[in-house]
Amino acid sequence: MPIVTIQITREGTEGGADAATREEKAALIKGVSQLLLDVLKKPLESTFVVIDEVDTGNWGWGGLPVLDYRNKRARERAASAG
Repeated sequence: MPIVTIQITREGTEGGADAATREEKAALIKGVSQLLLDVLKKPLESTFVVIDEVDTGNWGWGGLPVLDYRNKRARERAASAG
């Protein structure tokens, strides 16, 4: 019985959205379950997928809160492009 946990930041892919949509989550669940069936022959009905949405304030990267890190990288890219 495989259990897969997917952690994503709580933010949407569309402007103004604050979470992944129901459709996006359904696609993740379907895709991961199908991958386990295809690769490991694990039946769909025995595969559990948990999507854990983490608030961006509780997610860090490169020693910074994720939004600060993204802003830093954007400034670095802009400086190197100009």
